[in-house]
Amino acid sequence: MRGWIGLAIIAGVVYYFATETDKLDKPINDITSMFTKADKKLDSMTGTKIIRVDKHIPQVKAEIYERLSTIEIRELDGIFVSNESIAEFKGQYCHSSARHPVFSKENLQFICDKI
Repeated sequence: MRGWIGLAIIAGVVYYFATETDKLDKPINDITSMFTKADKKLDSMTGTKIIRVDKHIPQVKAEIYERLSTIEIRELDGIFVSNESIAEFKGQYCHSSARHPVFSKENLQFICDKI
């Protein structure tokens, strides 16, 4: 029973330092950066990077292009450069109150539904 009480006290102290003070911020950041560096080093050592090829995108682009104006098509071409840019666009503009400076509201909704 004493072991559990001691463990609970230690957990409480660690929780306090992690949430109420900045005493653990530097060690946590150091460990995170160490793992990030190790991951980058491993990537550079293997020389390979996994790139997911999405064969769905060209078909979706063709469907979307049919309804867009020339200006909107140019804007969309800037979005479809990578999977990361598509994900960033979805995060920024694919919610109910989003507005885009180039796409009409209907076309923006259509694009978000397709991607």
